[in-house]
Amino acid sequence: MYLLTGKKIGLTSRQEYFRTLVGAVLWLGLPPLFARLLGRLGMRARLSNFLRWWVRRMRHYLGLQLAIEGLELVDPRQTYLIAPLHEGFADLLALPEITLKMRYVARDELFQEWKLLVPFLRDTGQLEISPENGAKSYRQLLRQAGAVFAAGESLVIFPQGTILGIESDFSRGAFAVARYFKQPILPVVLTGSHRVWEFPYCPLLRYNQRMSLRVLPPISVEEVLATPVEELRQKVQQQLKTVALSGEVVSPRHFIPNRDSYWDGYAYRIDPNFPELAADIENHRDSVDDC
Repeated sequence: MYLLTGKKIGLTSRQEYFRTLVGAVLWLGLPPLFARLLGRLGMRARLSNFLRWWVRRMRHYLGLQLAIEGLELVDPRQTYLIAPLHEGFADLLALPEITLKMRYVARDELFQEWKLLVPFLRDTGQLEISPENGAKSYRQLLRQAGAVFAAGESLVIFPQGTILGIESDFSRGAFAVARYFKQPILPVVLTGSHRVWEFPYCPLLRYNQRMSLRVLPPISVEEVLATPVEELRQKVQQQLKTVALSGEVVSPRHFIPNRDSYWDGYAYRIDPNFPELAADIENHRDSVDDC
């Protein structure tokens, strides 16, 4: 395997290695600098349009086919709490197709360990949280999210908080934020992005893959306020995962600990609708605690 960027990207042939090297120069050189400039100047609408153009060029370069459904359900005048399934970094090659000004909530490790990415995240106003800090992380999110909605922007929170796979349980935080700020929820089914680049489980970059983005009907502010947070969490989780597992879209990623490891120290739970895996994870954690 041919490796790039500190062994984070792997290619199967010398031809793909040079193709990727050229692509990195073209699409990861000047475009991020321009996006950062738009972010610094507060030109959020132009930034959104530019990001949409940029990801389309990236998809074309990667030979990535994206199936899109449900964009007609989105009101471009409305702000939303956007709640997508999460499979990997390549999710960001699809979400900008939703025609809204958006910001994203990202784990603190992206701000701390990905040095080349940090200026882009900061200048474009993405939000940083530390999921392992529990309630402190939620309070941190509330302090940042208000300014996003006040600016007429939507906020993307991945309820799984991890890219382990479809079996990851949703957290309550995204739905509590929607209630707190009286925002409608926009559920989004994303599948297939793990086939493009499955880092950190595998560095292999794959060309000519398929992804699916399907927007489901929004949950109104009235329903958000009338529904307990836990019920909202379960409802959206069931909707998204039912569609993802239906076979109508590109197959989702599955979490296999013997392949992916158990990721001790990371904050995640397994959806109880996958009882065998949930029991495996709990047994593993019990064995680690007993050591």
